[in-house]
Amino acid sequence: MRKKIVAGNWKCNTTVQGGLELAKDVMAKVAESGDPEVQVVVCPPFVHITGVVSIVDGNQVKVGAQNCAAEPKGAFTGEVSAEMVKSTGADYVILGHSERREYYADNSAVLNKKLALALANGLTPIYCCGEPLAIREAGTQNEYVKKQFEETIFQLSEEDFRKLVIAYEPIWAIGTGKTASSAQAQEMHAFLRSAIAEKFGDEVAQATSILYGGSCNASNAKELFANPDVDGGLIGGASLDAVSFLAIVNGFRA
Repeated sequence: MRKKIVAGNWKCNTTVQGGLELAKDVMAKVAESGDPEVQVVVCPPFVHITGVVSIVDGNQVKVGAQNCAAEPKGAFTGEVSAEMVKSTGADYVILGHSERREYYADNSAVLNKKLALALANGLTPIYCCGEPLAIREAGTQNEYVKKQFEETIFQLSEEDFRKLVIAYEPIWAIGTGKTASSAQAQEMHAFLRSAIAEKFGDEVAQATSILYGGSCNASNAKELFANPDVDGGLIGGASLDAVSFLAIVNGFRA
């Protein structure tokens, strides 16, 4: 059975003090009434990670970073290496997020280096993919996202690929006024799983968790998670409120 995962990406939000309070609230609510079949992950800013790790119960809530460097160490001012991330006690790292691709030039060559370092340091990458509005309007989203796979995660061995979590971001539906339907989410997730099966075989494809990262919130989580190929969510703004985040975590419940 595929792992159900709900991961909160806090992005560039919260002070250290505010982040630790949020982590306490999330931990308390998950412990009290969270779905035990769902793996909860929180991904705070780098400066919060060690503190958040010390607050949460790692069996119920795991911690991830939002990025890692493409180099193992050295004269790279401002960078945080995969080894450093691992040393905080974090288990996950988000790689290839649309904002990193768009604003910080995280192209396929850079992502391949980051993936290799994350895996070498025992981190679980949450690998993000997705198409912008122009690609969706042209109807070439499948080819676009498959090319992202072919240039990065399809370069991995099957053994390493099995360690990944995938997150699909319909970039065209984030901050554009357009909305991705539950059916559109399922359609793309099913395509991604078929592409994985074509590359690595159906057994690998059926074991790969694919999360939805397109404005999932407390009101639509249940509908999204009811789709057979949607295994959870990579949550942005709604993860900054513990009550809303818990409602998403419990979105798999009937």
